[in-house]
This record gives sequence, C-alpha cells and structure tokens, in this order.
Amino acid sequence: MRRVVPFLATSLVLGVFVWTLFFLYKKSETHAVVHATATPVRREVVQKTVAPGALVPRKEVTIKPRVSGVVEKLYVEPGDYVKANALLAKIQIIPNVVALNQAEANLKAARINYETAKSELERFRRLLGQKLISEADFIQQELAFKLRQQELEAAENNLQLVREGASAKAGKASNLVHSTVEGMVLEVPVKEGASVIEANNFNEGTTIASIANMNDMIFQGRVDESEVGKLRVGMPVSISVGALGDRRFDGTLEYIAPKGVEKEGTIEFEVRAAVKLEPDAFVRANYSANADIILERRTDVLAVNEAWVIHDGKEAFVEVEIGPQRFERKPVRLGLSDGIWVEVTSGLDERTRIKKQDPGAVPASSG
Repeated sequence: MRRVVPFLATSLVLGVFVWTLFFLYKKSETHAVVHATATPVRREVVQKTVAPGALVPRKEVTIKPRVSGVVEKLYVEPGDYVKANALLAKIQIIPNVVALNQAEANLKAARINYETAKSELERFRRLLGQKLISEADFIQQELAFKLRQQELEAAENNLQLVREGASAKAGKASNLVHSTVEGMVLEVPVKEGASVIEANNFNEGTTIASIANMNDMIFQGRVDESEVGKLRVGMPVSISVGALGDRRFDGTLEYIAPKGVEKEGTIEFEVRAAVKLEPDAFVRANYSANADIILERRTDVLAVNEAWVIHDGKEAFVEVEIGPQRFERKPVRLGLSDGIWVEVTSGLDERTRIKKQDPGAVPASSG
C-alpha cells in the first residue's frame, strides 16, 4: 500500500504535465483561413438622400365665424365630407350692449319718422282730392313716405341682426357658418356651448372647422444643409409611410426652401413634393413619412459590395482570386454608390471572383 500511493501521485502529475504540453501545442498551432469569394452582379444602383416629414393636404382651409357669440349647434364632425357652402355651425349671438342700445334708439326714431310721414301722406291725399295741391307736391310727399318706410325696415333688420345675427326680412344670417370649399372635415376644435370670436383686424378669430381636399396630398419634410445642394426641382421621390407598412408612393420634388432654419444645432431646409396617390389608398393628414429623393440612378450595371473594396489613397482595389485561396490586388474604377453597392466601370467582369473583405473569415480545420 505504501508503494501504490506514491505511484498514483507520480502518474497523476505526469498526466497533467503531458496534457498541458499538448494543450499549449494545439493552441500555438496555426490554422489555415478559408476566405469567402463572390462575383460582381448586375443590378440597379440608386444614390438618394432621405428626408423625414409628413403627408399633408396641399390646401387646408380654416373656417371662422363672422360674428362673436356661443356655439349653439354643430352640424359636422371630423371625417365628414362636405360640399361648398354646406352649413357647419350656428352661433348664438351675445349682443353688444352699446350696439343694442343704438339699434333700439335708431328703430324708435325710424318709427316716429315713419308715422309722421304716413300722417302727412294722408293729409296730402285729402288735399289732392280737394284740388288744393298739385300732383307734383303729392308725388314728392309720397316719395318722402316711402323713404321713411325703408328706413324703418332697415332699422328693424339691423336690430334683429344685432340681437340674433340673422334677419328674416333681409334674408341675411351672419350667425350661420358655412363651408367655403369642398372637402373632408379634418378638425372641429370647438364644442357646443363654447365661446367664439369673429375674425377682425386685431384677432384671427376662432376656428370652427378645418377642411381639406384629401385627394391632393403633398409630402412636406426637411433635409440637412449638407444635402440640399444636390437637390433640384423635378427630381423623382419615393415616399414610404410607416402607418401603411411597406407601401410606397411615387412623387416629384416641387419646392426647395431658399432659407434654412436652425434646429438642434443644425441648419435644415424645407422641401415639398407632389404625391401620386393610388385609388385604393386612404391617406390621413399628417401621416409620418420618409421621402427617398433620388439623386441619380443607374440600371443594369456591374456592381460589387462596397465592403469588398480596398481604398489606398485615391485609388481603389479589389483582391481577385488567381488560384485556390490565392489572391492579388487589382485596381478598379468605381462609379455611382448607394452606400452598400458601388458601380464598377472598369477592371472586372462578371466571372471574376473577388475576395470578401470580411473580418469573420472561416478557419480551416488542420485535420
């Protein structure tokens, strides 16, 4: 037993020593690396810049009341489609005390003048029957009566307008709010019972409703100052709407702002593009969207992944395969790039195998 224990301990130490040597040997062994290769492909290369923004109606009209008061009745709600001159709301007039007193005083004066002119007309009619006045004098008095009658009607209408905002005799109703355009009601920011103010020189007035033609939409966005110099009116635009998934709409750039606006330390320029909507697509106002403004497009060109290109100063190279896992540098001339794929104008053909410049190379087994 005394001999067995030392023998086992010696064998254990020797085994650990041998395993350590084997481990260090395997760790220091050089593995061959197999480099993946690929061939150039023919594809479309599009250089573009992305502008964030939203889809908005080209023309959105805000409807405001012509009188101040309280909203008595609303006849529309957001989403309704209305024709031009459609009734939107009725305003209950809260008359101005000074204007009301003046209108009542004018009516009393007009009624007095009317009664006086009426009495005079009857007197002149009797005198004419007695041949005491001429026909011309009677006609003149009759004209004065008609003028006083017209003044009375005007005073009555004016008082009704001041009190109610409407006059049945005159056919006027300033307290009724009508749509000035045809389109969809986008917003009704007031509620029944809310106070509203008429538009005047000192106040833009309370908005009763916003109406727009939803069939005529534009993209409104912004681009960075580093990109705006590349843009031209008339450039094609591809617009994606996040709320509609992968659906895209074509458009045409139609406006580039001449003045930039500072935002979070950078200068941005507003851009607008006309959007070609599809008949089966319902687009809501202010949908968030991104516009790919196409700066240049090349179709059916030879291209390689830009990550496979080696740049050495002003020259570009790729490593082409000249034998199994043997490569050499070959200069190439590059064209348009979209940031991932780059056009190759000379130096390669479709059969050339190129080394992928990928740090994740696959190590070969040493067997």
